[in-house]
Amino acid sequence: MKYRTPATPAAQRFPFRHSLFQSKSYILLVLCIALVSACASNPTNASGTPTSSRTPTSPVTPTPAVPTITKALTTYKGHTGAVIGASWSPDGKNIASCGNDGTVQVWQAQTGQMLWNVRIGRYAFAVAWSPDGQTVAGGAADGSIELLNATNGHLLATYIGQTSFIEGLAWSPDSKFIASGSQDNTVNVWNVSTGKLLLTYKGHTDAVQRVAWSPDGSRIASASYDGSVQVWDAKTGQHLLTYKGNGAPVWEVAWSPDSTHIVSGTGSAGGNGAVTEHNSVKIWDATSGQTILTYTGINDTTQTYALAWSPDGTRIAAGNDDNLVRIWDAASGHTLLEYSGHSDIVFKVAWSPDGTTIASASADGTVQVWSPHL
Repeated sequence: MKYRTPATPAAQRFPFRHSLFQSKSYILLVLCIALVSACASNPTNASGTPTSSRTPTSPVTPTPAVPTITKALTTYKGHTGAVIGASWSPDGKNIASCGNDGTVQVWQAQTGQMLWNVRIGRYAFAVAWSPDGQTVAGGAADGSIELLNATNGHLLATYIGQTSFIEGLAWSPDSKFIASGSQDNTVNVWNVSTGKLLLTYKGHTDAVQRVAWSPDGSRIASASYDGSVQVWDAKTGQHLLTYKGNGAPVWEVAWSPDSTHIVSGTGSAGGNGAVTEHNSVKIWDATSGQTILTYTGINDTTQTYALAWSPDGTRIAAGNDDNLVRIWDAASGHTLLEYSGHSDIVFKVAWSPDGTTIASASADGTVQVWSPHL
């Protein structure tokens, strides 16, 4: 409807309405200002729906990057193929290594100078230096174990009792016995002085990858492709515990220095194919089997081939198929640093006896000695 302006101004005809109009206008103005203010403090989105109020926020602190060590103190290149094992001499001066070239080699940790080189078979997947420093044991592809003089590499004895690759070796703390894990699903325990086979542990249903003797000498832990770590009495072979918390084939196992806990990690290689999911690293109670900690520094596609507890029990070194070695806190699982000197899978890590350096063996054909300290 068209609005018609009255001949006489409304203010003159209805003076009381004019004052009321002014009053209402003022109120309307105040309401508009309040509405604008409210909209400014509570904006709407494109659909007209009010959004949450904008409140000051503190700047987001980025997660600090994990420190990385890239430089080795010594790089040993004496092998002609992937290096699978490494073990320190008890005095920390020399390192024994083995690999796909079928050799066991001993060399100086500080200089990398080779001291001796002995071929023990088509492949050599495990090596272990005796705690008394006298003997180096090498595991061969035909299931035999070669005991070699640590000074010159001369053959001392050959143990034959398993039918497939020796994947793991572990000495008893007193150097009187040695345990060998094989792809024939068994673990043998040998008397070193007599060469007599004392017992054969048959608790696994698939290949035994690694074995570890508890520092107190009472138990042996064996890791298997069957997805378990089994703990058993080192003297009798009596089964004590089965741990299946990793949820995938278990490649590596290591005891804490006080023999109370075990760390285990998953993976697979060779004819078994890689584990591409559900990989994990777990710390668990060696008596109850209760999981204490799950390491979160890797994802479930990362395979862990190497684990070693520091001599003081505070840290764990882990070698993975992403070519890195990670050092992490054994109590919290927090990653402390990474070593990135390798260009291929890290198959073994070993702390020096004094805990100041680490030797890491890799499919890149090297063993690298480096400091786990920034």
